[in-house]
Amino acid sequence: MTGSRAWSDCAAVEHALGAAFGLFRPIVIVHGACPTGADAMAAAWARRAGVEVEPWPADWPRWGKSAGPRRNQAMVNAGARLVLAFVLPGSRGTVDCVRRAEAVGIPVRRFEAER
Repeated sequence: MTGSRAWSDCAAVEHALGAAFGLFRPIVIVHGACPTGADAMAAAWARRAGVEVEPWPADWPRWGKSAGPRRNQAMVNAGARLVLAFVLPGSRGTVDCVRRAEAVGIPVRRFEAER
């Protein structure tokens, strides 16, 4: 999953993950390890649901501004059956991850909200 660090609709994240859990088994929630927003909500849902989580933090000290795109590409390269994207206006990192997933044919389900 990918999502804005400012995403605030926890119900949307939980509903989307619950639906994905019903479609795919086993399930592993892969996210960008942001301590706020959609990543944090997904991690909390996974803990409560007993679902495996695979956080992929960006290495900002090493790569600077390119850390997010590098991390996004690494997550996409790892493969997925589905990407859930929680997009706010101006969510450059989320949009980048979506673009990379779509480029390799990974299905993406977008959830959009206003700030």
